[in-house]
Amino acid sequence: MTTRTVLDAQDIERAIIRISHEIVEANQGVDNLVLLGIPTRGVFLAERIGKAINNNYPDFNMKQGIGRLDVTMHRDDLSKNPGKTVTATHIPVADISSSTVVLVDDVLFSGRTVRAALDALVSFGRPKAVRLAVLVDRGHRELPIRADYVGKNLPTNFSERISVRLSESDGEQSVVIEQ
Repeated sequence: MTTRTVLDAQDIERAIIRISHEIVEANQGVDNLVLLGIPTRGVFLAERIGKAINNNYPDFNMKQGIGRLDVTMHRDDLSKNPGKTVTATHIPVADISSSTVVLVDDVLFSGRTVRAALDALVSFGRPKAVRLAVLVDRGHRELPIRADYVGKNLPTNFSERISVRLSESDGEQSVVIEQ
């Protein structure tokens, strides 16, 4: 197997800072902004984006602005992958109806995880708006879903695999293409 690093730690950090600015600009501030990370690495990315927002906009409430959304039971491939572990969902606000929710994930590929996230989110209410932030968009969509905020577009072959490595889960930071 050959690997090629496409983003290093500095590239990832720059992408997170850029995405954080784009989110605040599109939301016209930090009011009613909620970041929901999709486990596993999406949660870490949501926390990092939240910290970057808080660094520039101290009125962003990290406790009420960052959560996690488990999509396991809403996946359409659960019968093919029955070993998926359900993790806790944490919606940081009592009512999301006035919130702009930004779903955060590491890689956007077919769009099926995002579809599951939208299904899971509806069980907590109807947000004012839902946006999508991803570190990597690799193309090959099977559903009509696109990201609003993208760290890096990486057109790939189906035979290639994108591996996002974050210090919180992997002890290092990089995005690599594996063939």
